[in-house]
Amino acid sequence: MDILEDLKWRGAINQCTDLDGLRELLKTKKISLYCGTDPTGDSLHIGHLIPFIMLKRFQLAGHHPYILIGGGTGFIGDPSGRKTERQLQTSDQVQHNKEALTKQMIKLFGTENFKIVDNYDWLSKISLLDFLRDYGKSFNVNTMLSKEAVASRLKNGISFTEFSYQILQSVDFLYLNNTEDIQLQIGGADQWGNLTNGVDLIHSKKPNEKAFGLTIPLMLKADGTKFGKTAGGAVWLDAKKTSPFEFYQFWLNQDDRDVVKYLKYFTFLSHEEIDDLAEKVKTEPQKREAQRRLAEEVTKFVHGEEAMKQAEKMSNILFKGDIQDLSVEELKQAFEKVPSVEISSKPVNVIDWLVQIEIEPSKRQAREDVNNGAITINGQKISDESFVVDPSTNFDGQYVVARKGKRNYFLAKVTK
Repeated sequence: MDILEDLKWRGAINQCTDLDGLRELLKTKKISLYCGTDPTGDSLHIGHLIPFIMLKRFQLAGHHPYILIGGGTGFIGDPSGRKTERQLQTSDQVQHNKEALTKQMIKLFGTENFKIVDNYDWLSKISLLDFLRDYGKSFNVNTMLSKEAVASRLKNGISFTEFSYQILQSVDFLYLNNTEDIQLQIGGADQWGNLTNGVDLIHSKKPNEKAFGLTIPLMLKADGTKFGKTAGGAVWLDAKKTSPFEFYQFWLNQDDRDVVKYLKYFTFLSHEEIDDLAEKVKTEPQKREAQRRLAEEVTKFVHGEEAMKQAEKMSNILFKGDIQDLSVEELKQAFEKVPSVEISSKPVNVIDWLVQIEIEPSKRQAREDVNNGAITINGQKISDESFVVDPSTNFDGQYVVARKGKRNYFLAKVTK
C-alpha cells in the first residue's frame, strides 16, 4: 500500500490540488515537502500536531520533510480561523518562540532527513517595490477576497497586513520550490486557500513545474465539538505546560466512539493492530485496551519512552489507590490539577482533619465515612476514628493525599 492509500485509510486526506498527479509523482521519486507554523506561542498543542503527524508519515516512508517556522510571517499574523486582528509580537517574542518550537520539532522529527527553515531569511530581503512587482501582479484581489480565511473577516474588517498574509505564504512555497525542490505543502483544512495560492503562484512562474497542496480534515469529536480542547484549556506538547502524566490521561480518557479514529490518525500502528483494537472496543469496551494503547503511543511520540512509562506507572498506581508508591515529584505531576489546601505539620485526629480541610461537611459525616471504609489517607484505608493524620510520615513531610470513595482525591500541602 502506498502512502496516499495509507493516509486515505487513516482518514487523513481532506483536499488535494491534484491527487492523481501527486500519486504519479510519488511513484517516480522521493519528494521534498513542508508544513509551516508561525511562532505565535512558545509551544504547539495537540491541534497543531495534526498536520505534523502526516509530515512524519512521509518521513518514515523515505521522503524529505521540511518544517517552516515563520519568523517572517509571525510578525504579520495569519487571519485564518480568527474574527479579529492578531496582536503583533515583538522581535524578542518571535525569537523566543522560534527557539522553543525548534526544540519541539527536533524532538519529534530527529535530525536525520529533516530540515527546519525560517521564512524571515528570505521575506526580510524583499523590498516593497519588488514584492509588488514580482508577486503582487500574480494575485487577483477578487480571488483573494473569495478565500474563506479572508471572506469570513470582511464583515468586521481586515487590515491590509493580514490580507497580504496569503501572498507571503505563497512566496514561501515558490522560494522553497526554487531552492529546495519542495513540491508539496501540507496543512490543516483551514489552510486550503493559502495552499492553492502557493500552487498557483508556482505554476504562473514555472508552468511545467509539478507542485501540490494537501490538507487534513478538521478533527471533530463524536459529539461534534472540536478536538483538542479540554475543560482546562489546550493540551500542550511542552511538558511544563501539560505534564506527560496529564498528556497521557488526555488520551487514556477518550470516548469509545473516537478512539479508533485517533488510533488511525495519531499513531503509527499497523492496519492490522488497529483493526484488532477496534474489534476489542466492540467486544470488550470495559478493558479500554484501545485507549491505553493510544495513550502509550502518542505520549511516547511526543515525550519519549521514559516519560511514557512513568505516566503509565502513575496511572496504574492511582487506579489501584497505591499512592504511597509515588515519589514526591510524581505526586506533584499526578495531582497538579487536583484541588489543594494548605495544612500545618501538626498531627491531627482524622475526624477533625477531614472537617478542617473540608473533605467532610461535619464530624458526624466524617465518622460515618471512616467507619464505612470510604476514607483513605496516603494510600491507607482508615477505619479507626482515633487515627491521627501525621504529615511527616509520607512524601518527605510535604504532602498528605486523601481519597473519599474511589475517585475523589484531595491534596493537602504542608506549610513550613
